[in-house]
Formats: sequence, C-alpha cells, structure tokens
Amino acid sequence: MFWTAGLHAQTSTTKPNIIIILTDDQGWGDLSINGNINLNTPNIDGLAKAGARFSHFFVSPVCSPTRAEFLTGRYHVRGGVYDTSAGGERLDLDETTIAQAFKSAGYTTAAYGKWHNGMQYPYHPNARGFDDFYGFCSGHWGDYFNPQLEHNGALVEGKGFIIDDLTDKALQHIESNKEKSFFLYLPYNTPHSPMQVPDRWWNKFKDKKLEMLSGDKTEDIQFTRAALAMCENIDWNVGRVMDKLKELRLEENTIVIYFHDNGPNSFRWNGGMKGRKGSTDEGGVRSPLFVRWPGKIEAGKEVKHIAAAIDLFPTLADLAGIDHSANKPTDGLSLKPLLLDKNPSWNDRPIFTHWNGRTSMRTQQYRLDHLGWLYDMQNDPGQLQDISNQRFAIAETYKKDVERWEKEVLSELPKVDGRLFSFGHPDGKYYQIPARDGKPHGNIKRSNRFPNSSFFTNWLSTEDRIKWEIDVVASGNFEVLLYYTCPQKDAGSTVELSFGNSKITGKVTEGHDPPLRGMEHDRVERMESYVKDFKPLKLGIMRFEKGKGPLTLKALDIPGSQVMDFRLLMFTRVEP
Repeated sequence: MFWTAGLHAQTSTTKPNIIIILTDDQGWGDLSINGNINLNTPNIDGLAKAGARFSHFFVSPVCSPTRAEFLTGRYHVRGGVYDTSAGGERLDLDETTIAQAFKSAGYTTAAYGKWHNGMQYPYHPNARGFDDFYGFCSGHWGDYFNPQLEHNGALVEGKGFIIDDLTDKALQHIESNKEKSFFLYLPYNTPHSPMQVPDRWWNKFKDKKLEMLSGDKTEDIQFTRAALAMCENIDWNVGRVMDKLKELRLEENTIVIYFHDNGPNSFRWNGGMKGRKGSTDEGGVRSPLFVRWPGKIEAGKEVKHIAAAIDLFPTLADLAGIDHSANKPTDGLSLKPLLLDKNPSWNDRPIFTHWNGRTSMRTQQYRLDHLGWLYDMQNDPGQLQDISNQRFAIAETYKKDVERWEKEVLSELPKVDGRLFSFGHPDGKYYQIPARDGKPHGNIKRSNRFPNSSFFTNWLSTEDRIKWEIDVVASGNFEVLLYYTCPQKDAGSTVELSFGNSKITGKVTEGHDPPLRGMEHDRVERMESYVKDFKPLKLGIMRFEKGKGPLTLKALDIPGSQVMDFRLLMFTRVEP
C-alpha cells in the first residue's frame, strides 16, 4: 500500500490528536483485563472498555524491531534493524517515519521515553520527525531514579522515577499544545530490567501471594512481583494522561493507542502461551492493542482479526486523513475498516516474525513456527500439538510463503554490514559517543556483557585503546567532554583522542571515585551493568574533517595503576 505526502483531507481544527503508549517487556498477561488477578490495571483496561480491543495483535520478539515497525509500517529488517545494540538498532535513513508524516501534515510531534532506533544524528529522534525528545536513545537504562537523560541531545538530569517523569513531560506537552494538533509518542521503558519501582507500588507486591503463575519451574517470584508492581505504576501514569485529556476536554478529538513491544521478560503468567521475550512463538510476540477514540470507535468493540505493529502507521494516517508516501510500500494495512465499520470486508493475510535467524508465520487460524511445525491456534493456543502431518498441504504452502518472504525481505539486511556511526551532520548540534558503541582493545573490558548501559574499565596500559568507526559527514569544530571516574591515587593520566590528523589531549587532574550504584533501588538482582556518577573532563575544541575512519581514545602516560573508567564522549558543535 502506498501513501502520498501531504495533508489535505482535514482542517487543523478537525485533525485528531494522537497519543501512542508503548511499554517495554510487558507481557500480554500483565493486565487485569486479560485475566490476570495478580494485579489491577483499571486505567489501561479502561482504554479497551471505551474503545476497540484487538484479540490477536502481534509485534516483534524484542525492543528495537517493534519500534522500527511502528515507526515505518514495514518489517524491521527492511529498515536495517537487526540487533538491539552496537549500531544494529539503527533505522535506515531512507525510511520515512510516522512522526515525519504527521509533522509534514501540521502536527506538533514529541517523544518521551526510550527511543532505541539510533542515537547519533541523523538517527536521533529529532532528525526522524520529532520536534521534542526527552529520554534516552539506548536499549535499556541503568537507573530509574533521577537518571542522566537527554533533552533534544543535551544531557540533563531526570526528576524522580523515570516513568513518572516521562509522563510529566507528556502532560506538559498536551497542555502546551491543546489548541493545536499533536502527535505524542510515549515509549515507556518499564517493566524492562533493572527491576526498580517506587515503594508505593512495591509495598503492595513485595510479600503478596500470587494466585496466577506461569507453571514454569524457573519462574522467579520476586521478579514477577517487581514486574507487576511496575505495571501498576504504568497504569497509574496512563490514568494521569487520560485525566489530562478529560480536564482539557480533548478526549473526543484524541486517538489513544496502547500496546507492548514484545512478550514478557521473564516466565510469568501469560495466558498459557508458548514463548516469552526473544521467542518467535505466540507468547513472545502477542501484545494487547487498545484503540480509543470516543464518538468514532464503538466502546467495547472486540476485533478478532489478526493485526500487527506494521499496521499502526497506515492506520493512524488513514484515521487522521493523512495522504502519505515514503516512496516505499508499507507491509502493514490500515485497520480503519476493522475499527469503524460494522461489517468490514477483510481478507486473511500472513504476518511474519523474524528474529535471531528464526522466522515464524501467523494467519488467522494457524502459526508455522521456525522449525516448520504447524499449530492450530484457534483450537491449540498453547502450541502443544504439531499438526504439520495432518495438515500437510497447509504446512508446505506456509513453508514456501516463509521462503519467499525471507528471500525478499532478509535480502535487504546485507546492506547494513560495516555501517559506521554517523558524526558531524550539519543539522546536529550534540553527538554522544558512548562506551556502548565502542570496541575495546588490550586490557580494557566492558562493565557488563549487555552493552547498552555499560562503561569501560580495566584500562591499564598505554597500549590499550577504545575505538569507534565513524563517518564524519561534514567538517566542523566540536567541544569535547569525556565522562570518567578515577581514584585520586591514580589521577594524572594523559589521554589522547584522535581522528585522522586531528588530535586533542587532556589530563585527569582530579580524582573522582564514586561507588557503583543502582543496587539500592533494585527489587531483584539485575543482569545489566550497575552505574556510576561519571564526571565530565573538558578536553577542549577538536576539528573534524569530513571522512571515514576510527575515532581513537588512548592514554599517553599512566602514573598510577590505571587510567580511568570511561562512560561517554559528548561533543557539542561550536562555531569555527
């Protein structure tokens, strides 16, 4: 399906506002409306009761692919998204996003939360159609209380618990744009680990007997309790958004969408479905989808047709009367007939899921898993019985469909090989070059095997170095800050940052050795890296000439036993 750029169908006074709420690692079963009596989510449930509820809505098995599919209406591999860190999460620049479409149609656009589709401009949300961005661009974050975040590229300190803070920004945006048409994207980052939540919600669950469990003997009950507490916090914040719409009398002219980015991040009750986050089975990719638009969408409507994240772009464009074309077809379809029509005409179609070399295919009745096993999802929703022998013709047809899809869609992935990190785009002012994106050499080690919120440590030798392969797209001058920690006894090292013929040096004159933190807020022990309060060291002004190559950080001398622990290089464009 193609869309044509521009907005002509509606005037600025009739265009509906759009609010999209996307949660991170929340399972289909983490809502009371889906039957989980362990928790209570009245505000999220209210979206379904006041609007449409999709029974079988599908996303990707992990974070960044689902976000890419929502943003483009296309399968994530078409947009070059093949990983969740180290650059593999970046959405290709020749993809047009839903925010760009709505911005071109006269909407104000904002995103508050976890982006996870590229950090350095022009992959940054400000370059992908969002006028205002507050949050973080990485895949996960190390602390949810007063964390270091960014606002339109500039580093800032968050206020309080991150989900409450993000919602505060959303409420401010709604208030400031109540006379305009706004497109507001709220990608919350919970209940993704680390499992942190304020006492108000944790106290309800910390000793609670859970009535519904996954049945898997490895289920971590404390983790489940923490996840449920985080989900109730999300629900409270969803209620705050809805209260603001009611207060400003914007309810009837605002479309609110709520969904999750993948299956649950642990074994916990999920309706008996097979699989969790990371799996291409039903439990790894089924999400709720609630669409509320009072006066337009019938309250309590249940849509039983299968749908997917790739459908949201064309659907919202259609509902808002936006004729949009990215010069590329969307893989998704407009769900407008299913939302608004009494007896919609709708044909069955396949929905494909791909992750980590595995492809699964879903139709209205069947799922073909990555092994080629066929399941009747209407009669066997838990995928307990392979019927590929009994339904041999269907299984063989679906296998050929998967082969054709992989041949067409996965063939677009090789173009991402060797992509460099973008730097120096003339429209960008700030550039973060974090440890996440670097490659250590020598003794240097990453603080954790999950790169997204990690730092580098064990920097012991002048032969050690950190490199980033970058593409300087335009020449320019940048002020450079280096974020570090170092015991006072080891202070004094001189470091050099170089790119091509340009070099800049700085000396660690002040020790700064704060303890690791994060564990004081964790409800269960985390898998990811703990964090520190890193100190900025001003290196000075560095000139970058257009070109490609390694950005290298090394030590010229080390008077103590180590150089530093390193977290981030922050570049700010300055006039020549």
